[in-house]
Amino acid sequence: MSSRPVFSRAERALVAKLNTPGRVQRWLNALPYNTENGGPTQRSFRTVAKLKTAHCMEAALFAAVVLEQHGYPPLVMSLESQDWLDHVIFIYQHDGRWGSVARSRDPGLHGRKPVFRSPRALARSYIDAYVDHTGRVEGFGVANLAEAMGAYDWRVSGKNVWKVERMLIDLPHKKLKSSIRRYRVLLRRYRAYRKANNDRKPVYYRGRNKWTPIPSVFGR
Repeated sequence: MSSRPVFSRAERALVAKLNTPGRVQRWLNALPYNTENGGPTQRSFRTVAKLKTAHCMEAALFAAVVLEQHGYPPLVMSLESQDWLDHVIFIYQHDGRWGSVARSRDPGLHGRKPVFRSPRALARSYIDAYVDHTGRVEGFGVANLAEAMGAYDWRVSGKNVWKVERMLIDLPHKKLKSSIRRYRVLLRRYRAYRKANNDRKPVYYRGRNKWTPIPSVFGR
């Protein structure tokens, strides 16, 4: 399929408005998170724009479609977790440095400013905030959707785009090593914080100055 999909008038206006990664991130931050109460979904840009809700992969696909129209390659990164609850983000380069656009149920797994020297360094910035009761990043993979998906309509399909999910599951991931000792410290701190703060999720992480703004639902 062409990288110039056929947009409706409303979609064209939205794409024109969201012409930077920061603007896409703010638009996604304002959406309620798609908790898939009606069953699993993998929605394209078109359905996210219509329903105005998205989970992590849907947000990454939305960002890829919008920013592709502004000259960014449709690159997504898959973060592989030990509990099989992987995270998908859109990644991009600006002035030779890497940043991301992302949506999550966890405050620390949203976007990053374009300050990282490599995709690996960007992926590492998610390690600490990924630690919850079961999660721990073990690897990452990067795919250019325009190349990986060929003629498959992942951009504006009205159906669930499950083929993208399958491609990312099969994508070779590079290992990310992290200290087991540090992981255990982070896990204990996470559990203690949730218990002491009425199950509120923490935002105390090292390197938070490199995050983009997070949704207001998580506070400051």
